[in-house]
Amino acid sequence: MGRISGLVPSRFLTLLAHLVVVITLFWSRDSNILACLPLKFTPEEYKKQDIQLVIALSVTLGLFAVELAGFLSGVSMFNSTQSLISIGAHCSASVALSFFIFERWECTTYWYIFVFCSVLPAVTEVALFVAVFGLKKKPF
Repeated sequence: MGRISGLVPSRFLTLLAHLVVVITLFWSRDSNILACLPLKFTPEEYKKQDIQLVIALSVTLGLFAVELAGFLSGVSMFNSTQSLISIGAHCSASVALSFFIFERWECTTYWYIFVFCSVLPAVTEVALFVAVFGLKKKPF
């Protein structure tokens, strides 16, 4: 039981670290948008890239809400498999997004980080939630 109890704070801290990096990316997205555009661009192109990045970051925050709801409700708090998936994904996302911000990576790179580090743990969280609450048979 000692290993599982050690996973709970680790998972919470990596979730928060990923959340902080995403919020920081919201504030400093201008340099990343400029990295996605050619040297000469129109205001319409800038606005299009900005909207795409804002949508991606907003969906990421929505997936955070899903995962935090499952975690804080206790559904997946002590599930070691879900905790390890979440810790690995969010720790990787924190490091990758830090490089994304500081190195000014292309915007398409965000989508790869998004799929592997935000969608994957959220989908497994929803699957666990369905397994816990959705498979109970109701009497007629």
